[in-house]
Amino acid sequence: MAVISNEYFTYDQTNSFSKIVLDYLNGAAPLQPFYHLAPTKENIQKAIAEKSKTATNRKCLVEVLQDTYQTVEISEATKKNIADLLLPNTFTICTAHQPNLFTGHLYFIYKILHTIKLATTLAVEFPEYNFVPVYYMGSEDADLEELGHINWREEKISWKTSQQGAVGRMLIDEALLQLIDRLEGEFATYTFGREIMAMIKKAYQVGTTIQQATLVLVNDLFGKYGLVVLIADDARLKSQMIPVFQNEILTNTSNRIVEKSSAAIAKEYKEQAYSRPINLFYLENNSRERLEKTKDGNFVVLQTGTRFTEKELLETINLHPEKFSPNVILRGLFQETILPNIVFIGGGGELAYWLQLKDLFEHYGVFFPILLLRNSFLLQTTKQQEDFHKMGFSTEHIFQSLLELENQYTVSHSKQLFQTKSTQDSLIELYESLARNASLIDPTLVKHIEALKTKQLHKLTALDKKILRAEKRKHQDALSKIKKIKQQLCPNNSLQERVDNIIPYYATFGTALLDQLLAASLPMQSKFCVHTIA
Repeated sequence: MAVISNEYFTYDQTNSFSKIVLDYLNGAAPLQPFYHLAPTKENIQKAIAEKSKTATNRKCLVEVLQDTYQTVEISEATKKNIADLLLPNTFTICTAHQPNLFTGHLYFIYKILHTIKLATTLAVEFPEYNFVPVYYMGSEDADLEELGHINWREEKISWKTSQQGAVGRMLIDEALLQLIDRLEGEFATYTFGREIMAMIKKAYQVGTTIQQATLVLVNDLFGKYGLVVLIADDARLKSQMIPVFQNEILTNTSNRIVEKSSAAIAKEYKEQAYSRPINLFYLENNSRERLEKTKDGNFVVLQTGTRFTEKELLETINLHPEKFSPNVILRGLFQETILPNIVFIGGGGELAYWLQLKDLFEHYGVFFPILLLRNSFLLQTTKQQEDFHKMGFSTEHIFQSLLELENQYTVSHSKQLFQTKSTQDSLIELYESLARNASLIDPTLVKHIEALKTKQLHKLTALDKKILRAEKRKHQDALSKIKKIKQQLCPNNSLQERVDNIIPYYATFGTALLDQLLAASLPMQSKFCVHTIA
């Protein structure tokens, strides 16, 4: 596999990211109160100094990781990174994601590669410290509809199971094996198809949990780079959150703090994460349901018959912290409590809701990490690139809508295209002149003239559209080609990374693709890369 080019674009050039994300990248004043340190090299040193002052239970973290990897083939790089976590001069670079089926969308791969690249880069720039790339697995997420499918050839291929509760705790069954068999039939003939399917079959075996399968697959893909996978659904780790969990029951602390931050952000931006009076789930067997306080002062687990008095609930938290699961408001606090972390790498939506949490971290005395938007990629072959350029487009044009591309091509390739722009300009001048003269006679006539102008302009605009449609019929072959390329590179009119899965790309290019994407990843700059491969 040969890399032909890497072209980098700012995120606003893609027309695909929210105002709050773009403003964060640009250091906009309205957002500055909602994060601690901007993502710069200088601030890395500050983050290390500040994080060093907060206690991290490194012994517990390493014990959990050693248990996690007990039955997994572990690379020397990962083994060393786990051991290094015991050292006070070791810090983590973390990304987080749910255990989506077969890694889910491509951006999951890009988040991890960015995390690895930054850790590797910082190790060179700050040799007196160790930096460990960590994937925090959000295995307690219960949204199977979101996590239990992949997209292939415009089809949503879903795992049909009756299991409920935390997806990470679900067991691989015959239905999932049948789905894997289908995928193997699709990709077995690809150059590296058998290799990626062997990884998947090794990871996803009947009776294994989804979180364990995800661990094995992610380790096989990224273990050579030293990635450490953390499954935080562990009583030893959650015991460190007992005071926070109990405080959540007694005082609704997180809700009061986050609602205030959210209201301030909402003056400029859309609210990203919804805070509840109690931001905890009760996690047991095949259930992960919200906790709510009842009018009589007791507590209920929704959708179940489980009830607690306040005393019983506090005692259960103390004895069985593993039965409690933080929601989006508390999950980051949990993550940063158990890790010696200085940078969190996330997608646009993640960073947007993290901006609501800074005051919550300050309340509990937990270091608020540097927030870094993950790198993004669009993968294209040299043929796709050449075909697109032959149509008269540059790489950046791929971020335009299909309609814009079709119109641009038609206008630029139609020698006799008649448009009414000059006629509309003349018409505007005519009606403005009429309005000026009429106002001298009777000012009430001006509104009538304005209405006539609007009506005529509307008719000319409609005529323009008819002319363009007629002209497009002369270029159907070219426009069909544009549509095909656009669908391949931006499926469902979305970014490729938000739709496609890694399997067909790995099956085509093998592990060399990961190596090349890692090389193309920018450590501290958040950029969108169009990666062209032969």
